[in-house]
Amino acid sequence: MRNKLYVVLFPLYVLVFGFILYINGVFSGTVTSPSNLIINVGFLIVIGILFVISASCFIRLNRCSDALVDAADRLWKEQKENDGSLWELYADRKDVFRNSVLDEAFKRFQKRMARCRTKTGYSDPCDLEEYINEDLLDRVASTHYNSAIAGTLTGLGILGTFLGLSMGLASFNGNDIYTISDNVGPLLDGMKVAFHTSVYGIFFSLVFNFIYRSIMADAYEKLAEFTELFREYAAPGVNRADENGRAMLIYQANMANSMKAIQELLRGNAAEQVKGVDAIVKRFVGQMSQTLGTDFEMLGRSLNYAGTSQEQSARAYREMETAARQLQEANRATLRSLEQLLRRQEELGKKLEEQGEKLDEMSDFLNDEITSQLYTFNQMRETYE
Repeated sequence: MRNKLYVVLFPLYVLVFGFILYINGVFSGTVTSPSNLIINVGFLIVIGILFVISASCFIRLNRCSDALVDAADRLWKEQKENDGSLWELYADRKDVFRNSVLDEAFKRFQKRMARCRTKTGYSDPCDLEEYINEDLLDRVASTHYNSAIAGTLTGLGILGTFLGLSMGLASFNGNDIYTISDNVGPLLDGMKVAFHTSVYGIFFSLVFNFIYRSIMADAYEKLAEFTELFREYAAPGVNRADENGRAMLIYQANMANSMKAIQELLRGNAAEQVKGVDAIVKRFVGQMSQTLGTDFEMLGRSLNYAGTSQEQSARAYREMETAARQLQEANRATLRSLEQLLRRQEELGKKLEEQGEKLDEMSDFLNDEITSQLYTFNQMRETYE
């Protein structure tokens, strides 16, 4: 039931450690490069310490995941023996998982549910996954540490590479062909350190990353199985009867108060209220007519004058629009004339270019002819002379 895939790390570690000792001549008693041996052994000791710490984290994680599996089995058996929800059995149960980490988280869940309990049930229950979840397993497995191991192993391999190359180049100081051959051995020893550390650093990084992800995926799967069973068979049910009842009572009280206010407004003699309103309106209209009669006449004259002004403005705008259209047509005619003029100028320019080319050809011909005549004249003059 436990995922012990991490145990594979230690046989591989022993094999790699033995191989490094063998190629450095420890078993045959012919150690050619003590510095190479010391560096490789030091790196392997560091890797071994990292593996031991990771294994302890995986052991704690396995205990939690096994406790989840055992609790799921017990939950399944109890569900067969009992009808209905099993929460009454788990509400006050101690050592549900028989694991200190999980039991402490479940205890906090029980306290939270106890605070939500009412006479008729639970008013606002929470989910168990708020307390027992993947984050809890990550803390148990120290994922902040193990997630960095693969990169650390690769970094150690790269560090050993540069360290070995530095050692080899530091001992390589030949200046000519005769001294270079004497320094090839130290250079090769440094390159051995470089290649060996790179090989087992990257190898352990790949293996550890695969094992770590497999163990965490298995733990998450076991957690999902338990939480699904618990939610189905033992999770407390929601009972919102009290809350709904209180809400309905408050709603009814508010409606009653609103109806009382409306009844008070509707009480009294409606006819008397209408007559009073009519009298107030008539009196207001009469006073307005007496007070503002002259002002209303002036307002009418002002409105008539404004209407006449708007008509005049409209006529002016129409005349302006007509003039604008005429101007636009004149502009269009001018543009057409300019386009024709431009086309004629282009045609004239092309004709001038053709005449220029013909003149250039004629000038070249006359130049050649004159040159030929001058040459003939010079020849004849030299002959006569």
